[in-house]
Amino acid sequence: MKAILQRVLSASVTVEKEVVSSIGKGVLVFAAVAPGDTEKEVESLAAKVLKLKLWDDDAGGRWKKSVMDIGGEVLCVSQFTLLASTKKGNKPDFHGAMGGEEAKRLYQHFFEKVQQGYEADKVKNGVFQAMMEVALVNDGPVTLELSAGQKTAPTPAPTPPPTSGAK
Repeated sequence: MKAILQRVLSASVTVEKEVVSSIGKGVLVFAAVAPGDTEKEVESLAAKVLKLKLWDDDAGGRWKKSVMDIGGEVLCVSQFTLLASTKKGNKPDFHGAMGGEEAKRLYQHFFEKVQQGYEADKVKNGVFQAMMEVALVNDGPVTLELSAGQKTAPTPAPTPPPTSGAK
């Protein structure tokens, strides 16, 4: 699972010329589910969204407060295009994104976990698989990429060359 977080002063989602969700100060989260993602990755990312320190404290300490600490709001928007590959040619390849009902189920689980981890009325949602107009006023700007799952295997440490038997 991959997410892009943007610290915002406000954000909204419009579908078919109707505003379906809007928030004030807080975090806009674009989230995408990848093949192989599980509820474990989804829950890990949901917790990270709420706990990430993106605001300064009252004493001027940098990066000390989370969206919950400031009483901010969260707007979650499904965006499978985050997982596009553009390595070949000029047309994005979306095979890196999970499709269908399983993607919808896991995205919904992500949204529900964000709601459950905070105050449900402060967590808003876009419309899964809809053409959405997303409006936002960046704060900073602060934009971060988060991911869970699909970890690459660590590169093994190089093996030292064999030593000759002479000392």
